[in-house]
Amino acid sequence: MRWVLRSLLAVVGLVLGVAATMIVADRATAPRMPDLTPLIETARNYDVVIRRDRFGVPHILGKTDADAAFGLAFAHAEDDFETIQTVALATRGTLAARDGLKAAPGDYIVNLLGVWNTINARYDRDLPPDVKAVLQAYADGVNYYAARNPGKVTPGLLPLTGKDIAAGFVFKTPFFYGLDGELQRLTRATSDGLPKGSNGVAVAPSRSSDGATRLLVNSHQPYSGPVAWYEAVVESGEGWHVAGGFFPGSPFMLHGHNAHLGWANTVNNPDLVDVYRLVINPDDRNEYRLDGKWRKFETSTARLRIRLWGPFSWTVNKEVLRSAHGPVMRTRGGVFALRYAGMDTARQPLQYWRLDKAETVEQWQAAMALQALPSINYVYADEKGNIGYVYNGLFPNRREGIDWSGVLPGDRSDLIWKGYLPFDRTPQVWRPKGGVVFNANNTPFQATAAGDGLDPWAFSSTMGIQTNMTNRSLRLVETFGADDQITPRAFRAYKFDVTYSPRSAVAGLVGELLGLDPKGDADIAAAQAILAKWDYTTKTTSRGAALALLTASPVITARDAHHKGPTPRRALLDAIKLLKTHYGRLDPEWGQVNRIRRGKIDLPIDGGPDTLRAVYGQPGDDGRLTAVAGDTFIMFVTWDRQGALSSQSIHQFGTATMDASAAHYGDQAPLFAAMRLKPVLFTEAQLAGNVMETYRPGLRGR
Repeated sequence: MRWVLRSLLAVVGLVLGVAATMIVADRATAPRMPDLTPLIETARNYDVVIRRDRFGVPHILGKTDADAAFGLAFAHAEDDFETIQTVALATRGTLAARDGLKAAPGDYIVNLLGVWNTINARYDRDLPPDVKAVLQAYADGVNYYAARNPGKVTPGLLPLTGKDIAAGFVFKTPFFYGLDGELQRLTRATSDGLPKGSNGVAVAPSRSSDGATRLLVNSHQPYSGPVAWYEAVVESGEGWHVAGGFFPGSPFMLHGHNAHLGWANTVNNPDLVDVYRLVINPDDRNEYRLDGKWRKFETSTARLRIRLWGPFSWTVNKEVLRSAHGPVMRTRGGVFALRYAGMDTARQPLQYWRLDKAETVEQWQAAMALQALPSINYVYADEKGNIGYVYNGLFPNRREGIDWSGVLPGDRSDLIWKGYLPFDRTPQVWRPKGGVVFNANNTPFQATAAGDGLDPWAFSSTMGIQTNMTNRSLRLVETFGADDQITPRAFRAYKFDVTYSPRSAVAGLVGELLGLDPKGDADIAAAQAILAKWDYTTKTTSRGAALALLTASPVITARDAHHKGPTPRRALLDAIKLLKTHYGRLDPEWGQVNRIRRGKIDLPIDGGPDTLRAVYGQPGDDGRLTAVAGDTFIMFVTWDRQGALSSQSIHQFGTATMDASAAHYGDQAPLFAAMRLKPVLFTEAQLAGNVMETYRPGLRGR
């Protein structure tokens, strides 16, 4: 037995020795915290005041644009440093060193797309000094907060630079038009399932009962994370004055309004990605065929540091390939190259900045004509009564007569497109006779009142313009599009519409359910009786919405994603079981099931998937749905007959995104659930008397 004990001790010693070696080796290469003194001293370069109103919304007042950007970053970091830090680490491709294996695919994609190759090559070339000054000031604001709170900082984060902020735009923007979907299809990965939707509406004086111009800003995003909205009002002595939504890591107002004009964004889905199947040399896996000749891949190595457990990390080296087409992926189904809109450009911050600073419709259109942003619908309105809609996209200059919708042969160079169509070829509507434009992630060919839209035949099939209609877009047509004299009350009511159109996918599925043969199943017969009486609304008092939506959601989601999902009958039986288990009946009120929860707040909420009052719930063990996405930050912007500006807003939670103990962690949730708004305090006169806190970063020890 003694020899067995010795053997066990030897094995344990070997394991401990290997572990110690791993720890020592990893710590030798692990990033260190830099000297924080210079980051703190940098605050002296900026002259900015932050004032918080009674909802905690920061009002940033800087002497220069850079001063204001510094203050914005500091305020946002106070409220959500963790997300800003996560965004920066993900953009650098180093998130797996903190978050482990689950973050490694994202780190690899940063390398695959050449995010930092693009930034290093084009940052100074593509971005003028005023834009770089704002980017660097924003980075300095985050650095200053982090230096004051080192216990919250992941080693390796500091210092951030303007390049980090610009890289975030290079990395994120392709995912808004579907590049992530192509990557998932090629690798057979699954989606996070969260919606990429939004509503935007602009009404001209001719269609308003009071002669006002109105704009609805209503993006649908996850309630938390890297693309969750943060509200702020920013003003500088150099003419930057905006109110609206910002993403973590963004110094630019992405949608909202300035003193003269505003816009809403919705996600569009044109075909802006091409996938090529490559022919690989059987004698050399690092060569592909193009025009009858073998060509070498451009190769590099992604060094992915991955935290395993406890103090253990491991560095994995993974090849990164690029062909004449673009990034290359080796998959179980073959070797594929990608070519996508906006690749290898770093000009995105320039266009966002020019949009923020535009004062006239002509300046705003000139900013759009920069064509640095590869996608996203824009719904525009201004103080002069101008309204417009742009189905924005960097449309590849593809050859006519080719089917670009599928996988393309990768051995023909004539299929590798160069450049993009000019901005005047982009689908857009300006000053329509009907006085209204709208979009809810639907085709641009139904964006205005009847008889006032774009001609589909005027646009090339190579642009891959979408033709779909969502329920929300159908309801926009049935509400805003059908009312030729929209009152202020109607404008508000239409936005908070909770109804499914008779032409919607939900209505179609309910029709399928009503047509099922119960086959003697009393529960199915009872469910059909409930569905037959349902009025297709998602009011909290509805007695049919829970059964309808718990059944419809998994079926429609699978159909939309072209995945195999449950049959309508199976989904109905699953919904019946859930409702009987948790509620003891098949027709509980929708508000019992559909909830918004935040800290101690637990409230019923109207709305549902793909309604204009969009609410997407995550199922819980208690049989209830907790809202996690959909309507988030909402703005109503109005210019009256004389062009005077006023706006209202609401956030689903509050400004303190991560701190559950903070006063503003969930203080807006009750208003949000009640579909009420608060005033945006845009001017100094409006802010007067509403300031709860005033401070200068660096002078208060925060």
